[in-house]
Amino acid sequence: MSTTTLPTTDRPEVADRLRKALLDADFTADGLLELLGAPAYAALARSETVPALRATREDGPPAALVRLFLLQQSVAHARVAAVLPVDDLLADGWLTQDGDQLRATVDVRPYGGPDGEDWFIVSDLGCAVGGAGGIGGGGRPADTAVVLGVGGASTTLAGITVRAPVSAALDLGAGSGIQALHAAQHATRVTATDLNPRALSFTRLTLALSGAAPAELKEGSLFAPVEHETYDLIVSNPPFVISPGARLTYRDGGMSGDDLCRSLVQEAGERLNEGGYAQFLANWQHVEGEDWQDRLRSWVPRGCDAWIVQREVQDITQYAELWLRDAGDHRQDPEAYATRYEAWLDEFEARKTKAVGFGWITLRKTGAETPSVTVEEWPHPVEQPLGDEVLAHFRRQDYLRDTDDAALLAGHFKLAEGVVQEQVGLPGAEDPEHVVLRSQRGMRRATQVDTVGAGFAGVCDGTLSAGRILDAIAQLVGEDPVLLRDRTPDQIRLLVEQGFLDPAELPG
Repeated sequence: MSTTTLPTTDRPEVADRLRKALLDADFTADGLLELLGAPAYAALARSETVPALRATREDGPPAALVRLFLLQQSVAHARVAAVLPVDDLLADGWLTQDGDQLRATVDVRPYGGPDGEDWFIVSDLGCAVGGAGGIGGGGRPADTAVVLGVGGASTTLAGITVRAPVSAALDLGAGSGIQALHAAQHATRVTATDLNPRALSFTRLTLALSGAAPAELKEGSLFAPVEHETYDLIVSNPPFVISPGARLTYRDGGMSGDDLCRSLVQEAGERLNEGGYAQFLANWQHVEGEDWQDRLRSWVPRGCDAWIVQREVQDITQYAELWLRDAGDHRQDPEAYATRYEAWLDEFEARKTKAVGFGWITLRKTGAETPSVTVEEWPHPVEQPLGDEVLAHFRRQDYLRDTDDAALLAGHFKLAEGVVQEQVGLPGAEDPEHVVLRSQRGMRRATQVDTVGAGFAGVCDGTLSAGRILDAIAQLVGEDPVLLRDRTPDQIRLLVEQGFLDPAELPG
């Protein structure tokens, strides 16, 4: 892993010229997909370079730039000078020269924005998380100051983040700056913090090369650099790995167990403005004799609603092996690997940890006396981006909190877009064993309903009140309408909470 001297941004016009040259050469996310083909493009995202090397054997500007910035290859001076302002890039440290060959000092990776923007994420040369060799692969030591580029975690966080216009946004633990770059599109002021000063330099480079407004950069741990500031949006992909030591800055937070994630969540409430959102990726322990959901509920700060989704659970051996490979320890001395493996298991045993969960945590500052806290497990595929679904979730929670059963029955509902019905039962049976409503959008949920629930959802078009619909159903099935009205609100609430029904009174 290479941590070279970083390029300077003292001359903004150089970054502007580099950006224009990259775009003119079609060195973009779409351009790379066309040049490499889908299999090689996907392999590159996994830090596997052989397919991309094969696909860039032919001459041409895009191929030269792929080899230079993504594959860490030396490229002839003449080939690069035909595409890029070489003298400026050498002077400002983007390139180095060895004879008639040029090499890049940083990884410059095209990245497509949500509205088709052509952005560039700048990071250290080397493997991304999940690469076959790991950060310390190839016999190289794992560098504690290394700054990674785009990975699955960072794109996941970008996808779930609420994108409403805000005055002030904070990217805590900015890394290479991808979250700050997204926030710059809808926040008047963006602040980026990181314990690693190299990360702040990379954030500056990413913003400059992507044509985004600069962010306020502050060095320090967690909320320390912004102790007296508040924000409308806080995002963080923190060093959440639960490890026996702070070995790698980008992943190991240096606190015991999941204390870093807990501290981050608990302290976020004081840093949010009213109505503001804080969104994190996190790991948490599954401790013997403790309900993991109760553990996470205890993290939620006073005055905040929360939506916490566990996306994955790994037993402690799987978890240790994942992060040992991330550091490249599996390619090092077998005895040292075994020693480190033992250290991870000793840490988990001491804390009575039987598994580790991974997922998303979203807070919303409301000051409500009765907060809405949803903690759930949903390991199934979802539709990204989910920012609008996050907003809709909390709007629905507000509605349900403020609406008693009488008002619920007087309300009007619409079946959400993309909901289909599935009937499950034996072939030829007169009636299904059960009915499932399945959403094809957002979280792509599925829920089992009875015939009344299915019939109710099917006729919800906003025209009739819930009570009128239930009265009609009662007449059809020969049931007492009063009893049906009494027993159905809980089912209606569930369908609203999970997004199958939209209250007509709520904005879209």
